[in-house]
Amino acid sequence: MRTEETVYRRLYAELENYERKGINMLIDGYQASPLQIVTAYMAKEEGTYMRDYVMDQAGNIEVLAFTNINEYRQAEMTP
Repeated sequence: MRTEETVYRRLYAELENYERKGINMLIDGYQASPLQIVTAYMAKEEGTYMRDYVMDQAGNIEVLAFTNINEYRQAEMTP
């Protein structure tokens, strides 16, 4: 198994675990499944994603958001 494939499988397993715990997952502000997020990661040409964890008052993860940081960088660079 290729190293990159291993990384995607581990990410998918991690995200499935969050999903089982009832944690909402977003990609660029939209609800997403573990498969959709991993697919976006695999299509690297489309962007680089940053993770944001939104916590509740007890310190538990409430939302896991992935944001395409290339979109913001391109917007900043465009005159």
